[in-house]
Amino acid sequence: MISVLGAGVAGLCAAITLIEAGYKVELVLPDGTPPPVSRLAGGMLAPFCEGEAAPKDVTLRGRGAIDWWSDRVPGVVRRGTLVLAPPRDAAELTRFASATTGREWVDPVALEPALAGRFARGLFYADEAHLDPVSALTTLRDTLLRQGVSTRPAPSGDWIIDCRGPAAIPDDPHLRPVRGEMLELHAPDVTLTRVVRLLHPRFPCYIVPRPANRYMIGATMVESGDTGPVTARAMMELLSAAYTVHPGFAEAQVIATGSGLRPVFPDNLPAIRQDGSVFCLNGLYRHGFLLAPALVADLVARLPLPERTRRSAKTRPPAQSEAQPSQARRDASTGQNPAPSGPRNKTPAADHTSKTPAPEQDQSHAH
Repeated sequence: MISVLGAGVAGLCAAITLIEAGYKVELVLPDGTPPPVSRLAGGMLAPFCEGEAAPKDVTLRGRGAIDWWSDRVPGVVRRGTLVLAPPRDAAELTRFASATTGREWVDPVALEPALAGRFARGLFYADEAHLDPVSALTTLRDTLLRQGVSTRPAPSGDWIIDCRGPAAIPDDPHLRPVRGEMLELHAPDVTLTRVVRLLHPRFPCYIVPRPANRYMIGATMVESGDTGPVTARAMMELLSAAYTVHPGFAEAQVIATGSGLRPVFPDNLPAIRQDGSVFCLNGLYRHGFLLAPALVADLVARLPLPERTRRSAKTRPPAQSEAQPSQARRDASTGQNPAPSGPRNKTPAADHTSKTPAPEQDQSHAH
């Protein structure tokens, strides 16, 4: 049995992937666990746009996320990302284009007629997508329920996968919190069909269309551990940016606001750390929906084969008795040593190291 701690995007992706690989899984949610912060994400599957500020590894490993999510949840919208800038900030578009791949210069009106007369040109990333985080997480939970996965207040498995996200920050000195804020608007006068990113020197934002004329506007990114509600400053800046994209947002209704903390390692990249029979998956920063599928694939490669697979290998006829060498090849191909079978240790040591300092940031996009 494998105990997965946490039901955010990392925990649910881990549980689903482990079930698909043949492991027995339980989901661990202590009493009083708050809703996962990943429900507030934009849900953008945008590996190419992320290349503007993130290491190349994020772009390379994030490309498989769209197919992963499309295979498991409904509602993945494959309409790409349109990147814009106000006329006075046209140089930002050129900078963004030089830092990214997978884009083409376009007339924004050709893609979004509602933007007529507002922007002369834009960048289009056709191979990107988005989803609704709340719907996607709910679908994964329902899938686990149908698979008979139980939810317990404490772990009972032989292996523990710690995916607690920001809840693990107090236990790990290498993790830091980065605060994000978002708005959800009902804007019947706006008709955007794909993600629009607005570049701005002080408060860049993105606009993610949702069903029924709803739009998620996000997101600030502040080096802070403040868990309070959305600030007036954040709300004014996000609304101002949305109005720059389309004046119809001036008549929109603010139907929801949200704020939360993202867990971040010093190099701004996620990591898997192991201490005995405990694996910690954390530090997904603003790339939760984009990088969680690749991260949990790495996890599965580091675990021993599931019990039923080992039993099957022992009973195969002699002509197929290559189970042990095959496992050795599997370890070699991933560059990982087999996980030890020692006793469970529920207090993993903090062993994450980084040689790359985190860039100084004020605000940016969040996933």
